[in-house]
Amino acid sequence: MLEAGAVASLNHLLRQNAWAAARLAPFAGQCVEFRCPPFPSLRLRILDGGLLERAPDDAAGALVVKLNAPALPLLLLRDEAALGQVGLEGSAALAEVVRFLFRNLRWDIEEDLSKLLGDVVAHRVVAQGEALAGWQREAATRLAQNLAEYWTEEQPLLARPAEVAKFRAGVEALADEVTRLEQRLARLESPAKR
Repeated sequence: MLEAGAVASLNHLLRQNAWAAARLAPFAGQCVEFRCPPFPSLRLRILDGGLLERAPDDAAGALVVKLNAPALPLLLLRDEAALGQVGLEGSAALAEVVRFLFRNLRWDIEEDLSKLLGDVVAHRVVAQGEALAGWQREAATRLAQNLAEYWTEEQPLLARPAEVAKFRAGVEALADEVTRLEQRLARLESPAKR
């Protein structure tokens, strides 16, 4: 059941983005295995038109894609840190295409909603969703800035970069003074030993 839904969803995305299916088409007949514990592995065969079908369990995979379950929501948001956690083993050419798809494949949600709600309502729903997401990002940024200011100004828990630089300069100057003092002591002791 889960596999059929995943295949249908991926094929829907590939149909919406014809360029993506065209990039996969040269690899027709090859299999890609997705591993994302605790979910069962998913083996997909690339068809002639670049779409996908479920491959038999005994089919040899040309590429194995290893994913972390906690990173899946971040992958949907195309977070670069999450993309760095995707492991690819196998065919280098196919791995490059899959990596490109992870970065650039987008779901046209407005198109799908327009079929259900109409063009105007779908456009407004997507616009409101984007506004809400933007508001949340802005609120998170403001919260982080306010916490940083509080911890540096009101309740010093963090040091300002300028203070850290001044402290480092002082430590380096002290280290230079200690080195000069050691050299001076060494010069004073050397005639005494003779």
